Amino acid sequence: NAGIMTRTLVISAQVVMTPFVAALLIVKPGAAHRFVGYLEETACITYANVIHQVETPGTPLHGAWSHVDAPEIAKTYWKLSDDAKWVDVLKCMFADECNHRDVNHTFATMSSDDPNPFVYKHQADAIKAWRLDADGETTNLGCAKTLGVKSTSTATV
Repeated sequence: NAGIMTRTLVISAQVVMTPFVAALLIVKPGAAHRFVGYLEETACITYANVIHQVETPGTPLHGAWSHVDAPEIAKTYWKLSDDAKWVDVLKCMFADECNHRDVNHTFATMSSDDPNPFVYKHQADAIKAWRLDADGETTNLGCAKTLGVKSTSTATV
């Protein structure tokens, strides 16, 4: 329930930043990717802190979110187990942001004619996902620090 001031600030930032980043991407793609990589880095730090707070008993976020079930759309999208919680969704979003950060920092160091180093990784990830799906398996996503050793997947790929 964002107030009018918050909404105005968000829309203003989007109006200013979108053309700036678009122009930067055209003029100096490496700088644009570096900028976005740093934004993603900030998001990673934020997600890590929020996850830590949700998992720490006695914190306000633990009290508010530790018991909240993951939405069905998130369970479907990330192939989470039926008993997944909101913190599991946060871990998946954290993993996505970490990947986006790494991709943008990688692209920032590349020349425009360098081959995309992520093509084969995406193909391999897709094959793993198809196999898990075909076997009716689920998987946990995220970093080992926040996930611990818990895994619901027994599939070998």
